[in-house]
Amino acid sequence: MRHAGRIVAQALALMAEQIRPGVTTADLDAAAEALIRKEGASPSFTGYHGFPASICASVNAEVVHGIPSKKRVLREGDLISVDVGAIYRGFHGDAAMTYCVGTPTPEQQRLMDVTQQALAAGIAQARVGNRLWNIIRAVETTTRAAGYDVLHNYRGHGIGREMHEDPDLPNSLSDSLGRPPNLPLKAGMTLAIEPMVVMGSGEPKVLDDGWTVVSADGTLSAHFEHTIAIMDGEAEILTRL
Repeated sequence: MRHAGRIVAQALALMAEQIRPGVTTADLDAAAEALIRKEGASPSFTGYHGFPASICASVNAEVVHGIPSKKRVLREGDLISVDVGAIYRGFHGDAAMTYCVGTPTPEQQRLMDVTQQALAAGIAQARVGNRLWNIIRAVETTTRAAGYDVLHNYRGHGIGREMHEDPDLPNSLSDSLGRPPNLPLKAGMTLAIEPMVVMGSGEPKVLDDGWTVVSADGTLSAHFEHTIAIMDGEAEILTRL
């Protein structure tokens, strides 16, 4: 999983280099897939429940699961969230980052900063002796303190030999769907923690393509994610260089 995570981190670093006005989300998809395969891995998302691409590329009010397209041309001032997964020798890594095309406005920068802070707060609670709800509460509290909302009914997850494993990891305690969030955290557990933060209402809407999830009120969004391993002491982030 460390190796898979490093490949994901490399792909996201490549995205940061390539995102600029005039680039299409299909261009990004092709570049990420080429890197993943060159490193001896395969994209986690390709064909997953029929998903037709290697990465998710979600622009502005699109929060998650955006399908890359030759028709989607990035423009100055866009926010784009890129979600990347890779399988290496049967194990998955999964991470996401949000980038601004060009220089972000103060509003955009604050949204990205708060989402990263929510992710960091969740990771800080991923310790032996804590419970799942400690992670959820940290993400939700950080987000709401800034006046934002999390995307409801979309969540992080366990990860390992499968991309999505138990436990579910919602970003709000109210989204636990009756599943007890008091699971004790133990050394060796691997989780994908992924705040999806919107500036307005967290109500989601799925577009006609059956995949792309947008904020129902059309407000901007950001998405940051890391795959982490719970260790003795601080969690290890597996998806960063």
